[in-house]
Amino acid sequence: MLAALSAHSVAAQERPSAEESSYRVQRLSMVKDQIAAEGIRDGVTLTAMRAVPRHEFVPPDLRSRAYGDHPLPIGLGQTISQPYIVAYMTEIIRPAPGMKVLEVGTGSGYQAAVLAEIGCEVYTVEIFEALATSARERLHRLGYRKVDVRHGDGHFGWSEQAPFDAILVTAAAGYIPPVLIEQLKPGGRMVIPVGSVYGVQNLILIEKRTADDVRTRNLLPVRFVPLLGGGR
Repeated sequence: MLAALSAHSVAAQERPSAEESSYRVQRLSMVKDQIAAEGIRDGVTLTAMRAVPRHEFVPPDLRSRAYGDHPLPIGLGQTISQPYIVAYMTEIIRPAPGMKVLEVGTGSGYQAAVLAEIGCEVYTVEIFEALATSARERLHRLGYRKVDVRHGDGHFGWSEQAPFDAILVTAAAGYIPPVLIEQLKPGGRMVIPVGSVYGVQNLILIEKRTADDVRTRNLLPVRFVPLLGGGR
C-alpha cells in the first residue's frame, strides 16, 4: 500500500498545516462514523477514503461541508457523490492495486482519486470539457499520476484501453450501455445507477462471468444526476 500513496498524502504527512490537520480529523471522523459504521468493511477502500482530501474536490466556498455525508454541487448541474456512496461503489468492484478501471463521469475527480489511492490504473471519461480539464489539473496537482482523464461521451467507454477489470458509472443511465459490458473483462464487475432522473433509480451490479454469461443484481435505491450523451 505504501507504493499507492499519492504525492499529496506524503506531503501532507511531512508538513501538515493547522487547516490540513483539521481536515484530516474531519476525514477520519467521516470514515469512522459515516462509512465504516454503515457497513463498509473493505480495508483498501477505507484506507483510501481516509487518505484522499475530499475538500480539494469541492468548490472553495463549500469546503466547510466537504466531510458531511451528502453530495455537493460542483458546477454545470453536476455533483460530487456523498462519501458513503463513493465508498460503497468502490468496495463493490473489489478494488486492488494494479486493477485497470474505467470510470464514466469524472466530475471533480474524487472517485478517480480514491481508486488511484488504492493503486488502480484509472481511465475516466467526462462529458463536460470544463470539468474534464479542471479534474485533470486537480489530480495532477495532488499527485495522482495513475489517472488518465478524457473529455468524451461515457456511453462509449474507452475502446483503446479496453478491456477493463472493473467499470464504475457515476451518473444514472436510462439503460445499461452494451458497449460498456463489451469493454468489461470476463470475471469483471461493473456498477451503474439505472433509472430516470425524475423517477426511481437503482444501483445495479453487473458481473461478467464469461463473454456469454452476464448477470445483474439490484443493490439499492440511489439518486444520481443523469448520464448525458449516448446520441441524445
